[in-house]
Amino acid sequence: MNETQVNVRYMVDDVQAGVDWYVGQFGFSQVGPHSPAFSAVQKGALRLLLSGPKSSAGRPMPDGRQPKAGGWNRFQVIVEDIAAEVERLRAAGVQFRNDIVTGPGGSQILAEDPSGNLVELFQPAARD
Repeated sequence: MNETQVNVRYMVDDVQAGVDWYVGQFGFSQVGPHSPAFSAVQKGALRLLLSGPKSSAGRPMPDGRQPKAGGWNRFQVIVEDIAAEVERLRAAGVQFRNDIVTGPGGSQILAEDPSGNLVELFQPAARD
C-alpha cells in the first residue's frame, strides 16, 4: 500500500441507508464490493466499513454478546465553520446527539448516522 489508509468499521442496521448517508451528507464515495450485508465508503485516507447484521462482523461473540450500532466511539471531521455546517446538516435532516460544545481546544458536536453511530464535527479554536 503506497498511501496511508485508515479503516474504521461501523456496525449499521441498514447498509444502504449508511452508504447513502455518508455519501450524501459528508461526500464519501462508495468503494469496493457492495451487498445488503456489507459495503465500504471512502473519503481521503479514511475507509469506513459498514457492516450490517448479516455480515461476518455481525456474528455473536462466544459469550453471546451481539455486535450492535450506536456506541460512543467516532471519527472526527474537521470543519472551518461549525455553525454553518450544523445548519446545512440539520436542513438535510441529520440528527445530532448534542448541541455545539466549545472548550479551549475548539468546538464540537456529534452527528448520528441512520444507525446511531457518531461523526464528530470539530472546529479547532483560533490561534493567535
